[in-house]
Amino acid sequence: MPDGANGNRPGPEGSGRSVLAATMTGFARTLRAAGVGADHQRTQGLLRALRHLDAADREQVYWAGRLTLCAGPDDLPRYDRCFAAYFGGERARPSRGAPPMVTITRHTVAPGGAGDGEAGDGHAVPATASRAEVLRTRDVARMTAAELAEIHRMMALLRVPRERRRSRRFTPAHRGRLDVGRTVKDTLRRGGEPARLRRKAHRTRPRRVVLLADVSGSMAPYADTLLRFAHALVRSEPRATEVYSVGTRLTRVTAELRHRDPGTAMREVSRAIPDWSGGTRLGEELKEFLDQGSAARGAVVVVASDGWERGDPALLGLQMARLSRLARRVVWVNPHKGREGYLPLTGGMRAALPHVDAFVAGHSLAAFQELAERLSHA
Repeated sequence: MPDGANGNRPGPEGSGRSVLAATMTGFARTLRAAGVGADHQRTQGLLRALRHLDAADREQVYWAGRLTLCAGPDDLPRYDRCFAAYFGGERARPSRGAPPMVTITRHTVAPGGAGDGEAGDGHAVPATASRAEVLRTRDVARMTAAELAEIHRMMALLRVPRERRRSRRFTPAHRGRLDVGRTVKDTLRRGGEPARLRRKAHRTRPRRVVLLADVSGSMAPYADTLLRFAHALVRSEPRATEVYSVGTRLTRVTAELRHRDPGTAMREVSRAIPDWSGGTRLGEELKEFLDQGSAARGAVVVVASDGWERGDPALLGLQMARLSRLARRVVWVNPHKGREGYLPLTGGMRAALPHVDAFVAGHSLAAFQELAERLSHA
């Protein structure tokens, strides 16, 4: 088996198959990031092909992937470069020689550009699969503008599926409890003749997520990436997601984030938020949010903030206790938690943490991917 990113060698047993699937799924993600149309269906085709091949033979893996994951001639050079970068070493090459490691050139948005898909400075930023992995774990506050644009492009591909929960409403079903009303109506429609018994079952719907994003001055290096994660949340489940910005004012930005294009969504959000880089009064904003209604009831509430509270920390603690009683789970995302040696010593964090179910980092693409996985099973 070719050496993957984690060096695992899948065998014939179930655990080996799962490692093989994880390795090839990661390879397909790398290809998609490079512009190859290696979608879920093509990835499944590759896994089916490898069941009939020797997965320990690098050449067979190379050709199986090339034949199943590539959609056209333009994908072949990208595939070759990604294969060499992802699996490392010398790949099984076709008759025409190619260097084992080449950069994959992508055009990214220039610093200060309004968003995805807009013209930047025209420079091409070289990126390899290994470099993309380094960027994935790097603190966004320490990135160059070109690196940040690359991270935002990858963030646009993020999907956040949700766990389904049972609704109180019913829907017709083949199995389930007896639907007396529909059964009686069918009987009357047939003139009193016995009719087939009708059944019903509870509907399911995705668990709601409410995100409160701190856009104050202390969060400025992370606010843009945080809102792009919010865009991914809304895009994945538009009807089961609410997003608010918090700072000196509480502002609902869900409608603005429903634009499919991230650049358009970010421009609309920028116009909607009146208190960019201002102060932080989380206690007052949280109280306003809870007083508006029951948006938090039964939802997973994510508070994204560094905890620098300019208001009364006691008020924040009181409102967090109130929130924890209403919400299914409360997750606090702090970008500084990803730094070595960080301790939550600010007044706001000390007041909030006793009422938080999960305290996670929010400083990198990898951290947001872990958060997405957490929300998928909350």
